[in-house]
Amino acid sequence: MLGGNGTTLAVANSFRPQAGGVMTARLIPLALTPLGIAVGDTRQDVGIPLAGLFDWIDRTFPAHDEHAFVAPMRDLELLARVAWDAPMPERLDEATVINLEDLPEEIVDAIALPPVTLVQCAACRRLCVRDEFVWKEKQLCAWDYHAQVFGKRGPWHDGIYEERHFETLPSCAYVAPSLLSELGVEEVLTVTSLGEDVSHAVLRVLMERDPGRSHMAVRTRSGFSLLREA
Repeated sequence: MLGGNGTTLAVANSFRPQAGGVMTARLIPLALTPLGIAVGDTRQDVGIPLAGLFDWIDRTFPAHDEHAFVAPMRDLELLARVAWDAPMPERLDEATVINLEDLPEEIVDAIALPPVTLVQCAACRRLCVRDEFVWKEKQLCAWDYHAQVFGKRGPWHDGIYEERHFETLPSCAYVAPSLLSELGVEEVLTVTSLGEDVSHAVLRVLMERDPGRSHMAVRTRSGFSLLREA
């Protein structure tokens, strides 16, 4: 691993110069999510003059970027001196990264998970995991989805849900309590592994006991969440 920041990892599997003294670095996209960092499943190759490698690393991952990190230069110098070369693994993980101890903990956690397909959020253009948060046929990051769907203009409901209401519930991968608190919303119940009919009944019971406030039922990857305006 050469270095990284909040959006990109740079890796190399060979310090053996090619024609023109150029080595290849592979850039892998990253997405920040409320659950941590997600590693993308695509790679972009860039040619870097081996003699200018350290300048490229400094420019790409500058010290003033609080999200940036770089591998120790003395280690990279040694690898370049011996023209280290190894096959490029199909997937980065703890077993295939030789300088794992130099990586931030959140990057180590990220590469331990399978890579995912990343897309740009339709609202803010930051990278996000495809299909985790889709609203009105638009791919959104968790932050923009929460703001649009769980904000004041979201599909809040007064009264008890009828069965037809469950057919059009907002759907997302998960609900992030830290983002809800910024909106003045609280998650009062999560329901998992109970089946549709039982889950609907449980949600109705809770709403019946708190008729004075607006609620929103949300379908998630693991079941249902019930939100309430604080």
